[in-house]
Amino acid sequence: MKDLIVKEFKENAIYRMQESSRMIGIAIDKIGEPAVWKRPNGISNSIGNLILHLCGNIRQYAISSLGNLPDVRVRDEEFEAQEGFAKAELMDQLEQTVTEAINTINQVSEEELVRIRDVQGFQLSGIGIIMHVVEHYSYHTGQIAFWVKQLEAQDLGFYDGFDLNIKNE
Repeated sequence: MKDLIVKEFKENAIYRMQESSRMIGIAIDKIGEPAVWKRPNGISNSIGNLILHLCGNIRQYAISSLGNLPDVRVRDEEFEAQEGFAKAELMDQLEQTVTEAINTINQVSEEELVRIRDVQGFQLSGIGIIMHVVEHYSYHTGQIAFWVKQLEAQDLGFYDGFDLNIKNE
């Protein structure tokens, strides 16, 4: 039973990460290159900053900590950037980071899932790390979607072709 629960937990975490990747891909396809680094105001981040931030956070938590690799993140650089990557480059970086994180999640042992470790000043188990990565990715996916909707004034169609009014059985 325990193996089944671990498998289900990992599969659902990975599914949610893939959903966030899918949604960011749809959203970023709706904007032109100049919009990638546009900031709504002086205290907000651009879509480019958010993608760099997601890559840094996912790498620090899932790849480095969960995968027992050195932590090389320089967090402040994620927010200081004002240019430097095109949409395609940002998406490639995000895709590579998420793929590496998914591989790490798939390979993590039950012992590592319950082992407590320090990450970014927080004490978390492997399960806590995965939950953080999923919710953090989802949170910033929503920010990116909102900013693209503000910029383009159009529905992003994340669930086109799905009847979301179906009632639970």
